[in-house]
Amino acid sequence: MREPLYAMPRGVETRWASPENRTGGKGIAAMAKGGRKGSPCLSIKAKEEVVLAREDGVSGMIRRIWVTLNDRSPRMLRSLRLEFYWDGAEKAAASAPLGDFFGTGLGRMAAFQSSLFSSPEGRSFNCFVPMPFRTGMKVTLTNEGDTDLGMFFYDIDYTVGDRHGEDALYFHAHFRRERPTVLREDYEIVPRLHGRGRFLGANIGVKPDAVTYGLTWWGEGECKIYLDGDDSYPTLCSTGTEDYIGTGWEQGRFGHLYQGCHVADKERLEFCFYRYHVPDPVYFQEDIRVTMQQIGYWEPRTIEVMRQANATVMLAGEGHRTISFGNGSEVPDYGNFERRDDWSSCAYFYLDRPYSELPELDPVEKRVEAIGEDTV
Repeated sequence: MREPLYAMPRGVETRWASPENRTGGKGIAAMAKGGRKGSPCLSIKAKEEVVLAREDGVSGMIRRIWVTLNDRSPRMLRSLRLEFYWDGAEKAAASAPLGDFFGTGLGRMAAFQSSLFSSPEGRSFNCFVPMPFRTGMKVTLTNEGDTDLGMFFYDIDYTVGDRHGEDALYFHAHFRRERPTVLREDYEIVPRLHGRGRFLGANIGVKPDAVTYGLTWWGEGECKIYLDGDDSYPTLCSTGTEDYIGTGWEQGRFGHLYQGCHVADKERLEFCFYRYHVPDPVYFQEDIRVTMQQIGYWEPRTIEVMRQANATVMLAGEGHRTISFGNGSEVPDYGNFERRDDWSSCAYFYLDRPYSELPELDPVEKRVEAIGEDTV
């Protein structure tokens, strides 16, 4: 819990890192061009890395981040690599494409507001996740694409001198993508992760495969969270994808503090949604693994859609029984079936160490593949 608004902690000072004060140093902001908006943004060339904020030899807390940029195309948002380092660690604790980190899945700008991230009018990015550090921090941005970025505006608002107890954890973020997922193998939002911490949640982007399955519902899969030694079966399980984010019977566009679906584009077939475990904490003492199944559903009104796609699908459940919708074959009115779709996610968690054993961020070529296209 953050300190009360009326309390002033001793020895804590406020800093902002921005293009007008890259180091966050005291008394040196807005010096360019006589202080008349002389350096409001950065230009970042292709393959260039820039340090957005840095502190050494001091404790503190990142409290708010704001960003906007002139090129908000899906390819650029997936090509920019944002990373956070804590306490001198050589490996980044948070490493993700810029757009996905700020809750903008699939590079799709959309206005939304949540407890941790927001985009007020679909033209900017805001993050309100508290990020403590004990001996220093570094935030970097790398343009891994082939196109120069002309204007990048940002503020990283933080304090120094904060006193953190032994129970203070380090913030982490992990991006993944599978195009497509593997049949009957649940998509891993967080691969097996060792340590003690708290899973904050994730934002997820899905591009359903309409060529193979027609325009059928893709989100019957359950979210499963394996805790502290769980093996074949998890401790926590939702009852469906849309159920996990708090809605039901498929999902449209909505945005709440802890759950939402800010992109539900049934023409381009793109869905972006989030669930943040703020009032319902997910703690782990030894390890955690978070997955989502890829299971679809047909009903009487979509049987003809499956027939037009000449679909042959594997039924969900034990065994590997298949069913064909081609050649006028008889099929049940309702059924769940296994799918392979394009899934990507950015997961957030706190951990008791400033680095983890999770894999490095995917190469930019894999991140941007088919991004912005209408079909998988």
